[in-house]
Amino acid sequence: MSFVIIPREKATPLLNFMILISSLCAGLLAVGIVFLLKGVNPFFAIHEIFRASFGSFFGFKETLTKAVPLILIGSGLALAYKAKFWNIGAESQLLVGAIFGTWIGLNWGPSLPGFIILPLMFAGGFIGGGLWGLLPAIFKIKFGINEVISTLMLNYIAAEFVKFLVVGPWKGKTKYGYPYTDDLPAQAVLQHMGNSRVSLVLIILAVCVALFLAFLVFRTRFGYEIRVIGENPEAARYAGINFFRTTLIMMFIGGGVAGLAGVGELSSIHLHLSYPETISAGYGFTAIIVAWLGRLHPGFTIFSGLFFAGIIVGGDAIQMSMGMPATTVNVFNGLILIFLIMGDFFINHKVRYQRRVS
Repeated sequence: MSFVIIPREKATPLLNFMILISSLCAGLLAVGIVFLLKGVNPFFAIHEIFRASFGSFFGFKETLTKAVPLILIGSGLALAYKAKFWNIGAESQLLVGAIFGTWIGLNWGPSLPGFIILPLMFAGGFIGGGLWGLLPAIFKIKFGINEVISTLMLNYIAAEFVKFLVVGPWKGKTKYGYPYTDDLPAQAVLQHMGNSRVSLVLIILAVCVALFLAFLVFRTRFGYEIRVIGENPEAARYAGINFFRTTLIMMFIGGGVAGLAGVGELSSIHLHLSYPETISAGYGFTAIIVAWLGRLHPGFTIFSGLFFAGIIVGGDAIQMSMGMPATTVNVFNGLILIFLIMGDFFINHKVRYQRRVS
């Protein structure tokens, strides 16, 4: 007997769902083994993660706060991944969006009312993130540079540029030497719901963006072109699809929504530009897993974004209550991503037994 791997023509929705659930369960099992090796009861640890994020009102508020950037960025990444353009640079697109939003808020905010300055900041963040997203698209189409390398390297460039701004020309005069810009004016700050850090405006924005991108991908000609490029590049060329135009628009939109996330963090949570790791808790990288868990469907990132936001909040909780390392969440996320990618293999392939003929 031997194993034979053959391509699968098309997986049914039920099979897709079953493989997704199996991948998640396998990922959680692997996480449980890691906890066990650390001498921690895996069932108790995983229960504590989800209890801390979804089992209390305070935890759920924090989960919603962290879900917003994950949904925004994840839906944009799903758009690019549909065309098999592997954008690893959402972190930098978020930061550039925050840079554009900061400049608009600090320079125009004092003289404009909130209902004008806030839309301008988000528009600026979208444009900034979108323009940054165009760079790897141009590098790939015009110069053949691998987008994984270019988008990854652009993360470092954007992060160092943010550091340069906050310790240099944009260093706040009211911050007593700390590496921050001055705070945004009051009219450039989003209001929170009750005694929380949750912005209703940002929740509505994230959900609307995810649903709009889902409509764009599955109900428009442009979305059809994206899917054809991803599924069969040769067929796309034969059909006359303009790779350059489609890729540029796709990456501008994907980078733009990451830029929206940057402005959201700035105007709702931090209120000033500071070090990159403060502005973003690795959202650009975690959102990669959000996109995959959502099966590259922008609308499904609403649910996968909530799920991974819960892991972030719960992971922070067990670091304090159980003394787990700060990298616990990264291990959790990485293992789940590995098993999700393994699940994709079984969606596209069958494994059969074959009797050898002697």
